[in-house]
This record gives sequence, C-alpha cells and structure tokens, in this order.
Amino acid sequence: MTIEQKRLIVNSFKKIPLEQWGPYLSERQWGTVREDYGPYGDAWNYFPYDHAHCRKYQWGEDGLAGISDFFQNLCFAIALWNGKDEVLKERLFGLGNNQGNHGEDVKELYYHLDNIPTHFYMEYLYKYPQQAFPYQQLILENRLRSKHEPEYEILDTGVFDDDEYFDVLVTYAKQNSSDIFIRIDITNRFHKAADITLLPTLWFYNKWTEEKEVKPEISLHHKNSVKASHPRLGDYYLYFQTPKEKWFTENETNLEKVIGVPNKTPFVKDAFHTALIKGQHLDALKKKKSGTKFSPVYKMRLEGGKSESIYLRLSAKMIANPFTLGFKKIFEVRKQEANAFYEEILDPATPAELKMLQRQALSGLLWSKQYYHFDVERWLTSTDGITPVNEGKKFGRNHDWKHLKNQDIIAMPDKWEYPWYAAWDMAFQCIPMAMVDSSFAKNQLLLIMREWYMKPDGQLPAYEWNFSDVNPPVQAWAALAVYRLEGEKSGNYDIDFLKRIFQKLLINFTWWINRKDTNGNNMFEGGFLGLDNIGVFNRSSELPGQMQLEQADGTSWMGMYALNLLDMALEIAMKDITFEDTATKFFEQFVLIAEALNEQGMWNEEDRFFYDTLAISGSAPLQLRIHSIVGITTLFAVSIIEKKKLDKLSDFQKRITWFENYRLKNKKFWPNEEKTDGKSILLSLIPRERLVSLLVRLLNEDEFLSPGGIRALSKYHEKNPYSVRIDHIDYTIQYDPGDSTSSLFGGNSNWRGPVWMPINYIIIQSIRKYGLYYGDSLQVECPVGSGVLMNLEDVADFLTQRVITLFQPDVSGNVPQYGKYNWFYQQPGNEHLHLFYEYFHGDNGMGLGACHQTGWTALVAELIAAHQKSVLKRETKEKKEATVVE
Repeated sequence: MTIEQKRLIVNSFKKIPLEQWGPYLSERQWGTVREDYGPYGDAWNYFPYDHAHCRKYQWGEDGLAGISDFFQNLCFAIALWNGKDEVLKERLFGLGNNQGNHGEDVKELYYHLDNIPTHFYMEYLYKYPQQAFPYQQLILENRLRSKHEPEYEILDTGVFDDDEYFDVLVTYAKQNSSDIFIRIDITNRFHKAADITLLPTLWFYNKWTEEKEVKPEISLHHKNSVKASHPRLGDYYLYFQTPKEKWFTENETNLEKVIGVPNKTPFVKDAFHTALIKGQHLDALKKKKSGTKFSPVYKMRLEGGKSESIYLRLSAKMIANPFTLGFKKIFEVRKQEANAFYEEILDPATPAELKMLQRQALSGLLWSKQYYHFDVERWLTSTDGITPVNEGKKFGRNHDWKHLKNQDIIAMPDKWEYPWYAAWDMAFQCIPMAMVDSSFAKNQLLLIMREWYMKPDGQLPAYEWNFSDVNPPVQAWAALAVYRLEGEKSGNYDIDFLKRIFQKLLINFTWWINRKDTNGNNMFEGGFLGLDNIGVFNRSSELPGQMQLEQADGTSWMGMYALNLLDMALEIAMKDITFEDTATKFFEQFVLIAEALNEQGMWNEEDRFFYDTLAISGSAPLQLRIHSIVGITTLFAVSIIEKKKLDKLSDFQKRITWFENYRLKNKKFWPNEEKTDGKSILLSLIPRERLVSLLVRLLNEDEFLSPGGIRALSKYHEKNPYSVRIDHIDYTIQYDPGDSTSSLFGGNSNWRGPVWMPINYIIIQSIRKYGLYYGDSLQVECPVGSGVLMNLEDVADFLTQRVITLFQPDVSGNVPQYGKYNWFYQQPGNEHLHLFYEYFHGDNGMGLGACHQTGWTALVAELIAAHQKSVLKRETKEKKEATVVE
C-alpha cells in the first residue's frame, strides 16, 4: 500500500473525506449566475471580466493556479506581469457568451499536469506571452466571425510564435495537511532576455462587507513572513524568499471604477494593478503593513532559455526557519509518492504513453475540485452593494429553488467554462474519480441527493443557469459503476453506500414518474435532457396547441433507471432480504417501459430505428425521423442477472415467473432472454434483432462511426437534412460536425455531429455487457462494409481504440484533438501536454468546446483501464485454447 493510499484511508473515516487544503479555487467566478444581482438575468454583462480585477465577489473567489481551504476563507494564487499588459495576469481570460462566435471560451494556454487525491503533490503549468496579451484582438476577431467559422484562438494571434513566452510551473508539496511548500518555476522559452514580475498573492474571501462577519487580517509578521488571522480558520503564516517589495491592500471593490463613487482609501482590490502598471499609490502601498490581500513582489529579468525559482511556504505553524537546509527535498519526496500512487492504481501492462494520458486525465479531474457556495434564498433577497434587491431577480431565474443552500467542495465539469456543477456531468465524473478516490466519488453522488440540493418533490438541480432543467437520470447507473469499481479494486463492496443512495434515488425516480409521464403510458418527456441542440427544435420549449413530445431518449433513460434500481435492489437483497420486494417493483416497471418504447410508436420498422414522437391531438403521431444519439440511447438499458442470485431470492423469482407467464400468455411484450445453460438472464430494453439493426447504423462510417468514436448525429444528415413544419414554422436539422451553428442553449456546445466522451463511454460499456452475454453467438460486421465479423466484446474494444486515437499521434505525427495547432504541441517540451476537450469534431477529431473538461472527458482513463482488462482476458483465453490444442 502506497503512502498516498494510507492518507486516503485516514480521510475516508472523516464525515466528509476531504483535505483541508486543495485546488478549491475556481478559475472563473465572474459571469456566473450567483454573482448576478441585476433584474434581467444577464450574468455575463452584469459581472464581466473587466470587473473581475477591481470588484469583490459575493460567492467565492478565483485565481491562477490557486488553492484555498475548504471553506475558502483564505486563498493563494499567482499574479504575473510581462511589463506590457494593461492588467495583471491574476486570472484566466476568456470571452463571455455574448462575445464569442460560439459562446463563452477561455483564451489561454494552461495545463493540469499532476495531482493526487490528498493534494500532497500538485503541478500546474501556465504559458504567459511576453508580448502584450492580445485581449482586444481576441474580442474583436471573434466578434467579426460568424457561427459558420471556427473560433479565433490565442494560438492564432501570433503571440506564441517563435516561443516568445514564459513557462510558469507552479508546484505544491505538503509537509502535512496544514503546511504547504510552494515552488514557482519561471522559464524564458524565448532566445532573448525578457522581464517578468511575479506576485504570489494571499488573500481573504470577503465575507465581512455584506455578511457582517468579523474582518480578518493579514499583517507583517517578520521581514519575510506575514500572519493571516481569521476568526474561524485561525492563524496561518506565509513565508517567502526576500522580495523586491511587499504590498498590502484590501479585497474590496474599487467603487470609483465600477460605479463612479469615490473610494474612501486607495487600498482596493486592484491596488496592485494601478501601482505596478501605472505607478499610482506606490508610497502608500509600501507603508501599509496589514490588509486582507498581500503580495511579495519579485521583479526579474531572465536570459533566453533560463529559469528562476521562487519558494514560499504556507503553514498553520509559526516556524523560526521555514527554509532549512534541504527543504527542497520535499518536492522530490512528494513527486515520488505521486509516482508510486499511479504505478499502483494503473495497470502495469498499459503502454507508457497511455498511462501518461490516464494520469493527466485523472490529475485534471482532481484539479477540478472547487468550493461552490450558493444560497438561493439569500441571493434572491439581498444586495451586492451595487444593485438593490429587485423584482426581476426575486421572481426570475431559480426563484423556486429557495431551499438550495450549497457550500461544498464539488468536482466541476471545467473550472473556467463551467464553474458550477451539473447533475449528469457529476455522475459521469465520479466514475474516473473512483479510480483514484472512491470515498470522494461516493460522497459526491450522495451530496447531490441531499436535502439542500434535491427539491422536496424529488427533482435534482440541473445547473445554476436553470436548476429546473432536466438532465438524464444517470445517478443510479453511476452509483453502481462506482460501487463495482471500488469493489473490484479493493474487495470492499460498500452495501451501506448502495442503501443510502438507493433511498434517495427512490424519491427522484418517483418525481420522474409523476412529472415526466404526462399521459401515464410509460413514454417520457424531459426536454433537452443535456443534449442541448440535438432536436430539430428546442425540446425544452412548450409546444403549441395540444402537442406533446414523447422522447425516445427520455423513455430509454427511464428504462435504464428502472433497470439500475433493479440491479441495486438485487445486490442489496443478497445482504438484506427486505429489499426483495423493491426489486420486484422495478422489474415490473422496467418491463412496462420496455413495452412502451417498443410498441407505442417510437420504433420505425422501415428505418429500423427509434425516434422521438410528436403526439398531436386529433391526428396520428408524427415520428421525427432524425438519426441521432436519441435513438441510440435505447442500447443503454442492459443487465445480466446470474441465476444463482435469483435462487437466493425465491419470492422475486416466483413473481417474475408469474409475470412472464402472464404476459406471454396474453401476447404482451417480454424483454428478457435466458441462456440455454440456464445460468444467466439478459434483461435489455430492446430485442436482439433491434439491437443488431441499431449496430448496423452505429458501426457504419457513413452514419455514426467516425475515426474518433460515435457521432451524436448521423453523417447521413449531411446530404439528407431533416425538416418538419410545426404550427406554420419550418424546422431543419443537418449534420454539423464542428462547432455549433445554432444558438440553442447559448450556442457553446453542439450535439449535431461531434463525438462526445460520456455518450461513447456508455455505448461502449453497454455493448461490452451485451458481448459478455452473447459471446460468439452474436457477431456483426465492424465497420460495416469491411467484411470483418466481430463479437460484441471485440466491437467494444474496437470503439475504445477509436476514441483513444483522439489523443494519440497518427502516422504523420499529428494528434487529432489538436487539429491545426499541432505545430505548437510538437515543439520541444510540449509533446506530452494533453487537453481534455468537451467534445470532438465528427470528421477529423479536433477538440472543441471547453478545453479542460476533465469532468467527463476524464472517462478516457477508465476506458483505457477497461480495454486493458479486455486485452488480458483475450490473451488468457488464447493461451488456454493453445494449451488445450497442445
């Protein structure tokens, strides 16, 4: 057992399995819903990037390569200045939703290089241009571009040409949980000397202005240390090497700049900006000996290719000599511990380059942990000191979620583009998280089920832009996946976890049944269901007249939900027989949903595909004949039940036998298959022949199969757009493999052609499960037209390999996800940097959308692990067969 695993065991016994200090600082707090106090719900314009450096936040902080304690009382991050920019580089820059031609987008180069679950070792790399940062160029060029053009990225501006930039590597190594060494390595990648100023910054989250808490203080302690005193956190000391200067200010709004009201003092949030860049109030800053924001100032000139390192130490202890001889060894020791941890949890047979990919994916996922604070009731009824309480906000967005009071550490989808949790993202994130920290993964799944998240009626909050939107109900599926991953890894199958989450899932399942099955016919709605623009029209909009959209994916997700709860109930019933009746209930519910999906108008026999259906009063239902992932979701509900399990549950077996006989006698739909050897039963939402029909489309390169995985919309619609006329309005959808050309849901993501990691993951897992049951008795041509027949386990491996190629060099040395920017990632020192994009181009695999979505794109780490298990299984089988032949 590694040292890191021992630390994790200690943490697992805590009520909340967290370290006090971690990467909990957001990468963007501006432009969020919770900072919007205006009457119009216009979060991007109410608190824009231009205010971030001079205006205090209400609900959290942000910074560059930063950390905080788990209540974000005290924060640490870095600030930089290249001598040319108009503002300090204190946070990552990006465009708001209204500025980008494809919505919001970060315009920086940064990488989460390393992290472990306790954050005893972390690395973050930021690339800082030596030329003036091209803020206006990025804004203006993107404004001029249409939705049919690609985004204008920072690598397009020329500021990184000729390596004219600094590498800024920030490394954290903990001595213990409240004693953290910090190393900041700055390297001049250019061949000429260049100047840079570094301001490592310590500050308090401002809770004293509106919340009237006791104001904390950072004060000069000794020549090279400050003391940070907080009424709840206690005392912390920041020790630092001798700087050029030491500056203090207050984390308070520059009222003059924001609303034109004179400041009482010059000591406002952006005082370091004005002092360094404009030379204002320098004497006052030098004299000030305390405040709520502090920076030692290091000015350096680096020759071409040279590096310089600055060391700091943040500790709860008063230390006479914080940098004793040999103190740098802590970084080596913690790095070795991180290496040992990943060597232990990653399969040693995995090729080195894939293990590196896994490690960066998992490190990025760990960096995505963020302090999230939002009390909706207080937000609706309070002011930020700039805008009074107003009717627009009181009765606007999320006004019916007053019970929601969040203040937790949550793994975010992307701490810049999506610095707020999303219900289904969180579920997917917990699967790779379980590879490194199953206790935290379980805690996250339970957290969103708690009463300060879940509505009293059982609805889960979708995301802060609209908590009432509906995401696919994947929590039960994720809980089972985490349960099994932990069990396989440690031998500890945590039945208590399953019981706890099962009780809350029952409430949410009931909400779905009561609210999303309007006609009581087991055909479900749900709106956009996380798939933004997948429909020919906005599926969350209210339809005109007496129309109702019955969704193939809504129905399929609910079939999967019922089956997941059945699996969960059966697993628990093996230890606690009182859950046997509940298993029966979900079995029967699953059968009824499967019947509705297959026999009430969603299946098209001519196309051999499932479609959403418009139910129109007084008219025949209208199938929306779109070949999209909506129809493929019908693959997801599949389970294998071993007969030996059924033998221990006599009442359950008796009931399903009666139910089967009754339905078959009355010629009703029946969804299971039994192996001829009688050892297992397959439960699936669709019959075998329909499964094969779907796979024919799925594995066709002219339809869903792309070089990098499964597309969300079939390429068939490239030449065959689908149109429908509803209430005198024409709607059209066509294959759109890159960025979105639609404005639905902000226009910053696209489900009309690209490859999405979470959907590919669940497709592959489902096909693999079918393969476990059918073995070689079911083979399909893969790819279609190749003449190659594969069983479904081999198909799952084939699809996995396609997805992995998104991150691997092709024969020409280009990595698909980097597209036209491969020139940069082929430069020395950049070859092993990985990004984890939100989605990928449906034809060429280029990364698109959020570029650090290790939230669900980190699933690639678990895909690689599952693929390695499959390879080992195949090799073992081949050896066994060879032995028999001999």
